[in-house]
Amino acid sequence: MRRQVSCAGSETTIIHIDMDAFFAAVEQWAHPELRGKPVIVCGDPDGRGVVSTASYEARAFGVRSAMPVKEARRLCPQGVFLSSHLSDYAAISERLLEVYRRYTPVVEPFSIDEAFLDVTGCERLHGDAVAIARSIKEEVRRHLGLTCSVGVAPNKFLAKMASDMHKPDGLTVIQAEDVPRVIWPLPVGKLYGVGEKTAGALASMGITTAKALAEVPVEMLTARFGVMGRVLHDVANGIDSSPVDPGVWERPKSVGRETTLAEDSADEEALVRHLLSLSEQVARRLRKHDLVARTVTLKLRYSDFTTLTRSHTLDDFTCYDEDLYRAAVELFRSNWTRSRKVRLIGVTASTLAPSHDYTCQLALFEGPLSHERRRSLASALDRVRDRFGEGAVTRASLIDIAPRRRPGDGYGRDKSRKGG
Repeated sequence: MRRQVSCAGSETTIIHIDMDAFFAAVEQWAHPELRGKPVIVCGDPDGRGVVSTASYEARAFGVRSAMPVKEARRLCPQGVFLSSHLSDYAAISERLLEVYRRYTPVVEPFSIDEAFLDVTGCERLHGDAVAIARSIKEEVRRHLGLTCSVGVAPNKFLAKMASDMHKPDGLTVIQAEDVPRVIWPLPVGKLYGVGEKTAGALASMGITTAKALAEVPVEMLTARFGVMGRVLHDVANGIDSSPVDPGVWERPKSVGRETTLAEDSADEEALVRHLLSLSEQVARRLRKHDLVARTVTLKLRYSDFTTLTRSHTLDDFTCYDEDLYRAAVELFRSNWTRSRKVRLIGVTASTLAPSHDYTCQLALFEGPLSHERRRSLASALDRVRDRFGEGAVTRASLIDIAPRRRPGDGYGRDKSRKGG
């Protein structure tokens, strides 16, 4: 991990940049005829997937990210529904990072459409933080035709909160002394990092606002929430000491794939086949980034949208399809309620490490092969798919569900990135 290096100066100044409706905005920029129209980007416009990103024109009809496509069509029948093109979005994201790095070397990508910048001391070169934010907004608009919302603050938490306050195309400054006026009136659920379950637990304690949370003794919070109690106390008071880390994006924390089924299913054989396909895709992505993983996580979403996740830690690190598949199937058969139909199924690999640091020595499911033979076989298949597409080589059992993306299409439906 690289050490943080600021331009100069002592008082920290952080900028958080959040692109507005990123996926939809890129589509509107690439296709001018879509500008001003309600654009809805999703995994499968004609299927049962969910919305990745909705343009602000579509949001006016109530369409939101993670909403089922069927519900989005009901709310906005005139919407333009498009498949996502993640390779295009990733390319634009890299161009955005190039813009940011012209103003400071201390840039931490937070997701495909967000980044933190430490501009401490950079005013001698580019002006103060607000001037830098305005320059970046103008440059992004002029060269890429996109808008972004920006927050300026003395730490990452407040900068993140600020960028979300006046979307789209906003620029908001929060100083430490503004916390009682700006942060404390907010419901606890509006604080970044406070999820629905935590907000519910706080509400059961009579804590519904950030001010009420800030006033609770930290000892009481840690007794109820453990180490998370300290975090809750700090965010309610606008405290965050975490640095902007340019190296945090160098290696992902997890690699995952998920799919929404064409129809809700309780067919065990069909669900297991999907696990095999997903495991192949995750393993291929691990190898592409020279990574190995030790933890496998299964995700199931039932017809009523309740979601189950279960994880298993392997004995050794791996980057091979069959190892991930075997663990995923074991989790599936141990945790699936067979009377319940499944709507979505996913596989994620985590506890990642560089592949050159570990030697994979697990056995292939049809008899032991050396690590070298397994690596050679996987590399050969990867080269074919790189050249001819994901569906060029597949198992006979997966022909009807194998991915059909173009070569170089990137992550496809990776589940960890949002689009604005």
